[in-house]
Amino acid sequence: MSSSKASTMRQQRLGVELRRLRERAGLSSTESAKRLGGTPAQISNIEAGRYAVSAERVRTLAANYSCADQAYIDALAGMTGPRTRGWWEEYREILPAGLIDVAELEHSATALRASVMIHMPGLLQTAEYVRATAREDVPSPPAHEVEHRVSFRIKRQTVLFGDRPTPFTAIVHEAALRMGFGGPETARAQLDYLVEMSERDHVSVLVIPFGEASFPASGQPINYASGSVPQLDTVELDTEYGCDFMHAEAQLEKYRTVLDRLESRALKPGESRDLIRRIAREI
Repeated sequence: MSSSKASTMRQQRLGVELRRLRERAGLSSTESAKRLGGTPAQISNIEAGRYAVSAERVRTLAANYSCADQAYIDALAGMTGPRTRGWWEEYREILPAGLIDVAELEHSATALRASVMIHMPGLLQTAEYVRATAREDVPSPPAHEVEHRVSFRIKRQTVLFGDRPTPFTAIVHEAALRMGFGGPETARAQLDYLVEMSERDHVSVLVIPFGEASFPASGQPINYASGSVPQLDTVELDTEYGCDFMHAEAQLEKYRTVLDRLESRALKPGESRDLIRRIAREI
């Protein structure tokens, strides 16, 4: 078991899950440490994600906590090991930590879902669209930071390409299609790209048209990342103050339901593409 100067999102989440198992078993950190043959401080460091813990130790802890869900235990064991350096690490001292966590989350997800009302889904934005929206941040970012955000956003999109792309469903309100960020040329190119990506087998773009007045959610962007088992799913909400990550069971169930309802209110994929093309022609 080794210390990590800056724990990754994977290590933090593993710690959260181990703490959740311990609390469900009704054990204190002191009692857990006795069963493990360690100290309460070691348990605290593991649960805080400060230590890279072995798969064997995770399985021992799960047994101590009387966890019988083998798929869940295997998934937790798969989250162990030393910190790996993903491409996002080069941005860690440049961009907010929440954005780095989003990239790591998307990289490890087995499937992704998103709903947006005003902006295009982050994984489907063109470079010019990213540049145009980044310039509207308050306070206005310097030019070099804008370009960092552009390159970071484009690299995030690599999860949709390659031999094993991640399945992605994007629910987009018609308002987002008509916002026109960056002017007519940028907006039209963005809509064309949305159609192009929606034609890939693993990408679904579903549009909620104006006139569909009954649907849940308040307009806040929702990103849902599926883990290798449902207990390891994560919801990420974009806010004015950064990224908010949630993974309590009740929260996951709530946002699964919200996304399911939004999807049921949206047009089918072919109808959505037709609407996007029509709006692009009108620009």
